[in-house]
Amino acid sequence: MAKGQLEFQEEVDAARIENAMWRSWKADGSGDHSGDHSAKTEKLERVRGSIGDSIDFSQIRYPQETRRCRYDDLPTFPVRPNFAGFENALQPASQCVVFDGCPEDPYHPSNTPIYQTSTFVQPSSSEFGPYDYTRSGNPTRTALEKHVAMLEHAAAAFAFSSGMAALHTVTRLLKQGDEILVNEDIYGGMHRLLTQDCAHNGVQVTFVDTTNLTAVAKAITPKTKIIHTESPSNPRMKISDLRKLATLAHQHKVLLSVDSTMMPPVICQPLLLGVDLVVHSATKFFSGHADCTGGLVCVRDPELAHRVAFLQNAEGTALAPFECFLFLRGIKTMWLRVNRAQENTVQIAKALAKHPRIKEVFYPGPGGCSSEALRIHNSQSSGCGCIISFTTGSVSFSRRFLDASRLFKTTVSFGSVNSLGEMPCTMSHASIPAEERTLPADLVRLSVGIEDVRDLLQDLQRALDFASSQKPPPEHDGYDSRFEDLPVVPRPPDEEERPRKSLSEWLLSEVEGPSTSQMLSGPCPCCWESS
Repeated sequence: MAKGQLEFQEEVDAARIENAMWRSWKADGSGDHSGDHSAKTEKLERVRGSIGDSIDFSQIRYPQETRRCRYDDLPTFPVRPNFAGFENALQPASQCVVFDGCPEDPYHPSNTPIYQTSTFVQPSSSEFGPYDYTRSGNPTRTALEKHVAMLEHAAAAFAFSSGMAALHTVTRLLKQGDEILVNEDIYGGMHRLLTQDCAHNGVQVTFVDTTNLTAVAKAITPKTKIIHTESPSNPRMKISDLRKLATLAHQHKVLLSVDSTMMPPVICQPLLLGVDLVVHSATKFFSGHADCTGGLVCVRDPELAHRVAFLQNAEGTALAPFECFLFLRGIKTMWLRVNRAQENTVQIAKALAKHPRIKEVFYPGPGGCSSEALRIHNSQSSGCGCIISFTTGSVSFSRRFLDASRLFKTTVSFGSVNSLGEMPCTMSHASIPAEERTLPADLVRLSVGIEDVRDLLQDLQRALDFASSQKPPPEHDGYDSRFEDLPVVPRPPDEEERPRKSLSEWLLSEVEGPSTSQMLSGPCPCCWESS
């Protein structure tokens, strides 16, 4: 075994011992048997029975005399590897695929099973098994959290019921009287959480431009405990220097939290830049299909991980097993999806920048930000992402553009295989009061998907043409998947006796023709051929 692997295994073994000792210490009822040899022997045998004989127990010492273990100090799930110092030999695309979520399963399933259960049977009334209650821990969730931690190089990762639940957990690390510095360009839901929840619970919220290190340094006070930012920011795509922010924060013993939803781990790994907490709305790129909601918190410090785990369990915000399974499945194609979408994004950004009706384009690529911002972004990320924002100079033009688009569906969120579009001021950031909003009212945000870029460019050009004219966009153009102009199957019984009708024409004639009672008493479509 190589030296690095040996050290890693020793860390895992040590963590397993500590976990088992916590559980056995609680089980013996008192926690103080320093002078009782038989009690120590019994305890040692209990640990041996819990984790096996792979360690030389005769050489282990436990300085437990000065330690008192409370119930709330017990781990809520089995110990897991600490990936903070892990160097994966695989490339990012392979890291998304090569992962066994349940290596201990005797049946060796190809995919992690869904442990759809709320409770787990315990060994006895005085002992805990690996899991007891799904709110506290579940094997499917453990698999997801381990895979995410591996991708992010985290000591541990935690899965929550939504991105907002993950962000809320970060704010719960603060207590009354603490201060949090927040980037002035921030997701609308986070702005609402901070100004209408945290501020009412005694936490001071201060907004600052985190792209300006001097401004951040001036804003830090003795009460500041967390600096929270996004890079790129949502939706103006402003770039913050995460390395320098981390250095500045740590000089003042302040934690740096980054919402990296726009930059999934196949593009950026903020923990390697010195960031303390990384948050994702997993609903976006980790899912990739807009079919489940979830959030993630990744930390690089084990002590901080212990606190996040406690909050996840105590507040009941953990992700359910089925959604964990969906995210595990989504991760497998994340590199492919993000890579393809980024390729489309570059071409679309170039086309938008050349259009005469587009005033300004915002994205971390050539022409979408300053050269200095682009340099910083490229130093901490491997791609531009899949989000583009732009202004048109007219709110009505932006609205007509979105209403005319057919492939870019008008919806909040981003990161799906489908291309999406929205106006932040009236959608994703509408919760920010107008007087506090720093966004241009005509701002449009596009989430570029994996469709053929030729179709996307054609759709955008057509939408821009319609927005420039006074013509209304067509109501039916085939993209709604209704296909009402096509002939229907099975054929109506008298199809050969009358001209062929489209689906909409046939339905209309039936509604206008026979009465409801006649239709109900007549043959059903399944019987047309036989009749």
